[in-house]
Amino acid sequence: MKITFFETTESEKNILTALLADHELGFYSEKLTPETAKLAGESEVVSVFINSPVRKEILDLLPSAKMIQTRSTGFDHLDIPAIKDGGKLAANVPGYGAHTVAEFAFALMLNLSRKVFAARHNVLEGEMGTEGMEGFELFGKTLGVIGTGRIGKNVIKIANGFGMKVLAYDVFPDLNFAKEQNFEYAELEAVMRAADILTLHAPYNEKSHHLINNKNIDWMKKDSYLINTARGELVETDALIRALERGDIAGAGLDVLESERQLKDEDKLLRGGVEMTDYKTLYENHVLMDMPNVILTPHIAFDTREGVGEILATTAETIKAFAAGNPINLLK
Repeated sequence: MKITFFETTESEKNILTALLADHELGFYSEKLTPETAKLAGESEVVSVFINSPVRKEILDLLPSAKMIQTRSTGFDHLDIPAIKDGGKLAANVPGYGAHTVAEFAFALMLNLSRKVFAARHNVLEGEMGTEGMEGFELFGKTLGVIGTGRIGKNVIKIANGFGMKVLAYDVFPDLNFAKEQNFEYAELEAVMRAADILTLHAPYNEKSHHLINNKNIDWMKKDSYLINTARGELVETDALIRALERGDIAGAGLDVLESERQLKDEDKLLRGGVEMTDYKTLYENHVLMDMPNVILTPHIAFDTREGVGEILATTAETIKAFAAGNPINLLK
């Protein structure tokens, strides 16, 4: 079977080539676009990553494709109704990086609590003093965890190791896990009001869109921090900027942003085709970059050897199952 992968690195190519040795494979570092769709040729499976929006105009250029597979858990870059209407299947990687992402959330917390980035900047500027470098301990602080799936659960385990108090919110609370790890569930408002650090690990869907917003961000303590390694759209960017500018919260560590695909490909602004709401969010994201109490990273929380290996292994399993006539990990 012919399979084409977009947005791949050389190392990913080598791993997938070994895992799918019985198939005809094509690899491209480029995103899937109307211009690059022709590279898929007669491929029955087209695999993409989060920066390749697959809409009807793209699908029309992939007549041979029978399955669109994304090497990610999130799939809002896939037009599922359009894929189904075209008689194709859609699949994702349901879960990966439970340890990888949880550890990165703590990397952001520690960088904020101990001002690591600011300290490094001072050293590079030749400033070796300690003025302005006072931080705070995680020990004894209350960690608010929004979403207690695989990643959220690992965050809670790590928090226990730091001696933090955990308060969690999830629409489907795991009470047995709460008893085992000695933490409590509460409503969203109670978690936000109590947290010294609020970390987001919820899935993105219509109900969780702007879960943190202009109406509720004021629930957070003035000396609290927001961590987001989940999805950018969970946070209303305007609300976050307002809270930071007014001193309603102390800072933020963000690995994801709203409209981050446009931020990574700003030449689209010159070509047109970007919604006004995206222009607004792009501007707001640039505002966040300039804030000294905000740490931004380019959506790399998943990016470890182990995390990427898990993604690629699941991708290969999904493709093999499809080739055998028993598709798995389908999106409905």
